[in-house]
Amino acid sequence: MKKEISSSRTSVFVVLASSSQSRFHLLRRLKLDFSVAAPQVDETPQANETAADLVKRLSCAKAQVVGARYESALIIASDQCAVLGESIFGKPGSVEQSYRQLVQCSGKQVVFHTGLCLLDTRSGDYLYDDVQTRIQYRNFTREQAEIYVELEQPLDCCGSHRSEGLGIALCERIDSADPSALLGLPLITLTRFLEQAGLPLLAGNHSR
Repeated sequence: MKKEISSSRTSVFVVLASSSQSRFHLLRRLKLDFSVAAPQVDETPQANETAADLVKRLSCAKAQVVGARYESALIIASDQCAVLGESIFGKPGSVEQSYRQLVQCSGKQVVFHTGLCLLDTRSGDYLYDDVQTRIQYRNFTREQAEIYVELEQPLDCCGSHRSEGLGIALCERIDSADPSALLGLPLITLTRFLEQAGLPLLAGNHSR
């Protein structure tokens, strides 16, 4: 894929390359007409892959896989991971793994990387950014982590963190230039990308 998208006002489909309900509801905030297509991408990290490289590779791969199905579309794809020291956290997948992730985070600062790719299938050009969010966690016990996991069931959340719910009670501070990034889709960045692609949000492109 190329590095930059060329601006065009030609009619184009918008497709969210994700099966995530969270990303679906986030994109609906922008009141765009869009379709959803689930990408089939192996999300296994590669050997010695950094967090930044991981989210870029997977975000762009998701966009490419879904983009192959559309001739004239803007494909939105995103991926997320969390970093604590040398450890990279993804979705826990199990209750016990969720406990382990959270206990490691207690009292520590964790950096969440949210990769965002916007692919224009008309040209093959794309825009990409890695939006970072830093969370300083409070000191909390395993028992508190267990209560949180039982109530929120954050097994499909990166780093077991559901900040839009009770996960906020685990936090001492959250720093981000794009608050929606932590939820899975950086809407401030996406708004800028769509404008660069010729789809300004305040120009009558919205669903009703």
